Amino acid sequence: MPKRDKTPRALKINALVLEKGLKDFIRDAFRGAGFTKGIVGLSGGVDSALVATLGARALGVENVLAVLMPYRTSSPGSISDAVSLAEQLGIRHEKVDISPMVDAYLSQAGGQEEPGNIRKGNVMARQRMIVLYDISARESALVMGTSNKTEIMLGYGTQFGDTACAINPIGDLYKTQVWQLAEALGVPKMIVDKKPTADLWAGQTDEGELGFSYRQVDRLLYFMFEERLSLEDLIKKGFDKSFIEKVKMIVRRNRFKSRPPIIARVSRLSPKRAHQAAGMIPGGEIPR
Repeated sequence: MPKRDKTPRALKINALVLEKGLKDFIRDAFRGAGFTKGIVGLSGGVDSALVATLGARALGVENVLAVLMPYRTSSPGSISDAVSLAEQLGIRHEKVDISPMVDAYLSQAGGQEEPGNIRKGNVMARQRMIVLYDISARESALVMGTSNKTEIMLGYGTQFGDTACAINPIGDLYKTQVWQLAEALGVPKMIVDKKPTADLWAGQTDEGELGFSYRQVDRLLYFMFEERLSLEDLIKKGFDKSFIEKVKMIVRRNRFKSRPPIIARVSRLSPKRAHQAAGMIPGGEIPR
């Protein structure tokens, strides 16, 4: 007997409507910013593949550049998948090996201990964005983001690394919706079906690091935040209490990553207090 699909109805997409909406979003965002060309870091994974596909369809294949940025431990399969997709789409692509840049920094970064996987992965993610933004300046192009809604909500990304971008077409799509749309738009099955990974070190997978699957957590995030169900109702839906609390803690702990930097708004103070805060009235005295 086939398994019953437990995906909430709201997580099931209308691919035709969604594709049109996202293409319109991309065109409007580029037009509003005064740009015609887009650039995307193509990793060989489904998220960047979907963004590259949407960009090509919205802007034209001649206006999208894919940049492959492998590190020396990156999977050769990821590189070949990215190249194959770029060729299938008909978009330009180039490869920049970030190994010399990352290794040069880490070799003189200091500290008594060797950088662990997390620290090294963060350096790699931020180095990739340095490369991407430099090439975007060369090309007069906007950087298109590739973080999906699940990653953003869980804070599963490197601040000012893979989360950096000018526009993000898929930031409001859960991972399960990304898979659906990618499949509908013809992203190769080998990319859609592969285990999600940032490819930061050998054997690394997203779900292995998180400790749960995207399909599990998407259902919970949907019911928790879209439907705003209580703890009791979530348990009635079949979610384990410890899983609920774990996800809540992850979301709460990483919320700062998805927000703009917190700025002290001294302009909200009274005029006198604002001037004092800005150093214009030391000790409350008007400077002479």
